[in-house]
Amino acid sequence: MTNTSNPAIGLLTRGSGETLIDQIVRSVSNRIDDKLLRSGARMPSIRQFAATHGVSCFTVVASYDKLVAKGYVESRRGAGFFVRERSPLNAGERSMPDAPPAALEAKPLDVVWLIRNMFRPAPSQRVPGSGVLPSEWLDGPMIANALRAVSRQSAALLVNYGAPQGFLPLRQQLQLKLAELEIDAAPEQIVTTVGVTQALDLVAREFTRPGDTIFVDDPAWFLMFGAFAAMGLKVVGIARLADGPDIAQLAAMAALHKPKLYVINSVLHNPTSTSLSAAKAFQVLRIAEEHGFTIVEDDIYCDLHPGSAVQPATRMAALDQLHRVIYLGGFSKSLAANLRVGFIATSPEWAQRLCDRKMLATLTTSDIGERVVYKVLSEGLYRKHVDRLRGRLDQVRARTVRQMDKVGLSVDVAPPAGMFVWADTGIDTIALAERAMAEGLLLAPGALFSPSQLPSTRMRMNVSTSQEPGVWEFLARELRR
Repeated sequence: MTNTSNPAIGLLTRGSGETLIDQIVRSVSNRIDDKLLRSGARMPSIRQFAATHGVSCFTVVASYDKLVAKGYVESRRGAGFFVRERSPLNAGERSMPDAPPAALEAKPLDVVWLIRNMFRPAPSQRVPGSGVLPSEWLDGPMIANALRAVSRQSAALLVNYGAPQGFLPLRQQLQLKLAELEIDAAPEQIVTTVGVTQALDLVAREFTRPGDTIFVDDPAWFLMFGAFAAMGLKVVGIARLADGPDIAQLAAMAALHKPKLYVINSVLHNPTSTSLSAAKAFQVLRIAEEHGFTIVEDDIYCDLHPGSAVQPATRMAALDQLHRVIYLGGFSKSLAANLRVGFIATSPEWAQRLCDRKMLATLTTSDIGERVVYKVLSEGLYRKHVDRLRGRLDQVRARTVRQMDKVGLSVDVAPPAGMFVWADTGIDTIALAERAMAEGLLLAPGALFSPSQLPSTRMRMNVSTSQEPGVWEFLARELRR
């Protein structure tokens, strides 16, 4: 029989700001990490632990449950609680927050490399290649208030599945949002998704088969290249110019490849922050009609644009009214990435097909997250929030473009809106990114934004995360070499 271990956690302090439960969990987990409590040892019974440390049985139960959830302890039915065998991965978890925040992984650069390093903990001003706004720019308290309001609703909604097509009041709110963009979409034409990433995945899986061709902008959002290739699709890039795609190339390539889909950012294109002109939009629609392919309009940066009344912005979904265009949107860039709320707007028939595809993949999306987004949108809080974001981006964008000029970066088109600038360094940016990585800086080299992944002198700069002097000192030094 395994001996009962003695946690010997020391004196518990009431009123310290840390709950008794958290004190117990911290003390026991530390002793397990330090090998003072060995794998397989039996923990004291709930009553024994409570009597030894002068706490209630409820406190001990809650503490043991937390230790089980963290992987430190396991519950054996009828036998009690035992110290769990710690794998090398689990054993290293405690040390991760203490690692240098900018300890970027030194491996050959590819799409997965950039994604992996974007998710590593690092100060927001040390990641000029990031694809998101700094967390301190976003309104955490607004999200927290909306989440608390949702939690006070019926408890049943917290434990049940959501609606397969998405939370209806949110889809009704999205109908109003799309109407402001002159896109007519009833709630039954809208399907919610786990961000635009899942929206792209669902559309690609529904409308293509292995061996089909899919067009993307070149440059474009790098994540979809690998995702589409993994589906067995042929990914072909169409050169992106300041006002949209190269129309002559699009027409020629469409005749040659007969694509099933063309994925495009019409407004605030990633990585250039340029927008599609009305003339180009009509030409793209004409070519799509002629060659029979569907346009997938990714408008994830929609709310970072000030609106067509301030700056030109043409959306093909507004021209086409969702006949040949599938429109994608979401809130990960402007509201909260962690909510993972996106949506698809399309024809009623295609919406039903995509909803069925979604059910096969994930059954439903998070009803809680969708209710939080609905709360923020419906109470008018979101409009003020994005107004503040756009104003702040305007301030740092002008400063960033001036800094670029000082250190020797050139910019073909200084974008009037958005978070990105597509800069030319004059040197291979893969090599530049490798040297930056050695100094704890994350750059986004241009090769990653092309489906060909050929060497490039371009790189994407996020103006909101490029304000630290060290970024510019590094670039000035490297570009003088």
